[in-house]
Amino acid sequence: MVETAHAIGAHGKGILAADESPTSVEKKFKAINLENTAENRRRYREMLLTSPGIENYISGVIFQEETAKQATKDGVQLVDYVKSKGIIAGIKVDKGLGIIHNTKEENFTKGLEALPAMASEFYKLGCRFAKWRAVLKIGEGCPSDLAISENAIGLAKYASICQQHGLVPIVEPEILSDGPHSAEDSQRITEKVLSAVFRELHHHKVLL
Repeated sequence: MVETAHAIGAHGKGILAADESPTSVEKKFKAINLENTAENRRRYREMLLTSPGIENYISGVIFQEETAKQATKDGVQLVDYVKSKGIIAGIKVDKGLGIIHNTKEENFTKGLEALPAMASEFYKLGCRFAKWRAVLKIGEGCPSDLAISENAIGLAKYASICQQHGLVPIVEPEILSDGPHSAEDSQRITEKVLSAVFRELHHHKVLL
């Protein structure tokens, strides 16, 4: 896992997020009058991943569940194809956002119950890292202490489960920039959230 983490963070390279859900892809396809079918989504992902020289700029690719199980037109699994280029395959494992009760429509991330089985399945398919997105908003008393705690604990549990199954977890507490708040407020809240996240990662004995 340490070697994987270093490889993903290779100097001069980045991660390609190809993990849009079928619903998200539909917005792109509508703009070019393309039908949103599994085959067209496969062709779209293949077009991205077979771009000449992609391995010079991309260290990892985040797959969506559907894409991780698809193959090129020549029958090569997309996960195996990127691996042949020296690119590490990753998988989006969260199940979207839910609402935390007794808050101002603040969110938690769903999917912890299904995560052990999913992490095991996609490790066997060749994925070596994972992505999980937590979202916190600023304004009107948000983020609340409850939202910060819920998301910090959720991220730590996700990271711990991933590491138990050989996946490097990308820990992503996303503090939304939307709103009239100042950059100073954003900095202050980001520090508060990150402090809570690292505390929970430490409590859950996540390898940092």
